[in-house]
Amino acid sequence: MITAAEMRVLDRNAEWMGVRILDLMENAGRAVADAVLREFAAKGKRVLIVCGTGNNGGDGLTAARYLKDACDVTVLLARPPSEIATQEALANYERVKDLVPVVVAGEDAAGHMRKADVIVDALLGTSARGAVREPHASLIRAMNASGRPILAVDVPSGLGTDVAVKPTATVALHAAKDGMTEANSGRVHVASIGIPPEVERTIGSGEFTLYPVPAKESHKGDNGRVLVVGGGPFTGAPALVAIAAYRIGADLVRIATPEAAYPVVASFSTSFIVQPLRGGRLARVHVPEVLEIAASSEAAVVGPGLGAAEETLEAVREIVRGLRIPIVLDADAFPALAGHLDLLEGKSGVLTPHAREFAVVSGEKPPIDLDARVIAAKALAARTSFTVLLKGPVDVVADAERAKVTKGGNPGMTVGGTGDVLAGLVGGLLAKGCAPFDAARIAAFTSKYAGDLAFEDLSYGMIAQDVADRVPRVLKKFL
Repeated sequence: MITAAEMRVLDRNAEWMGVRILDLMENAGRAVADAVLREFAAKGKRVLIVCGTGNNGGDGLTAARYLKDACDVTVLLARPPSEIATQEALANYERVKDLVPVVVAGEDAAGHMRKADVIVDALLGTSARGAVREPHASLIRAMNASGRPILAVDVPSGLGTDVAVKPTATVALHAAKDGMTEANSGRVHVASIGIPPEVERTIGSGEFTLYPVPAKESHKGDNGRVLVVGGGPFTGAPALVAIAAYRIGADLVRIATPEAAYPVVASFSTSFIVQPLRGGRLARVHVPEVLEIAASSEAAVVGPGLGAAEETLEAVREIVRGLRIPIVLDADAFPALAGHLDLLEGKSGVLTPHAREFAVVSGEKPPIDLDARVIAAKALAARTSFTVLLKGPVDVVADAERAKVTKGGNPGMTVGGTGDVLAGLVGGLLAKGCAPFDAARIAAFTSKYAGDLAFEDLSYGMIAQDVADRVPRVLKKFL
């Protein structure tokens, strides 16, 4: 099964990777028509197709075209044709409007339903969210009250709400959806609509359907507060993490860094809230102070620029042990974790190693072959309960059950600091409320795409901050 949210990701990624929505709609409409004829022996019968204004309605309009020669077909639109919301659905309306009767729902909707032998529910698909509103609620009630057999397209309209179609059968497109049972969906038939396996595996612009867009009434701090624990021997890394967290949409970023690094880190941006920790390196004495800051944060990024002194590694372990928020562990956190993966038990977050760091934390060098890398990443995720973002020319994002890979990127991104940018993107998304797997895949796509924008502008002269500075262009394009 697949969730409605993942189906939205998949639909958009299919288009991103060159699969035409019109082709998917054509395949879906044909599958629906076949199911009407097979499930209800509908040849020669009166079929009413109730269509919404989105792509689910477009599937129904396509099915009407396939059924017109075998059945007496009428299309009932929930709203006037001028309100059809997608180009693909509108194209199929234009193709069918002169072939079968098309009526707009009104007071006579229930009458049309009583006249039908079979009703097709193409009202609301997986893109519908929240409570069912009018006119859809009235149409759903009328379908249920009609006493006619109903075939739902993809999901019964309103599934999971108090107002839902009760179908005899459902044609689930591509895969059955989470929450479907025989009790709420009737007999479920899964129909392939032509989404290639590569689309399911590859991270694309569809991941942005999972991005937590701020509510209009939100206030400062409502959209993510990030703690960065980094710096000391190295000063640029925590600053790049913080810049990236801001660029992906976090509201507030606090950096806990040794006072020796404080002046340089603070000088990067007036937006930073920098907390100096006494001394030149992170040490165990700083742990209570760091955890106190963490209490007012939604996510933490631990590791960048800390160095590998033993007292620092001990402090990292104590901080990880004490954190109660999602954590991004990167860079110098990995030698601290080596041999201590039990510290992650009961916690959640994302590990962001490159190949050498993966070997340090897991004890095994990641394979070169991509399929084998996926297996290795999933194995580490299973050991730790963390999502693993294994960085490379092709990034692998994996939890214990699933994995996706990236496209894009360029050789210019080997410049130092791009990993810090990626860690900041993940941390910002975790703080905004994304689940670890979702934060990692959105961040991986954003990093690659922003890196490609930077390379297009600056070629091999790009630096890591150029990647971070182009993140808002990625958000603007895909949100």
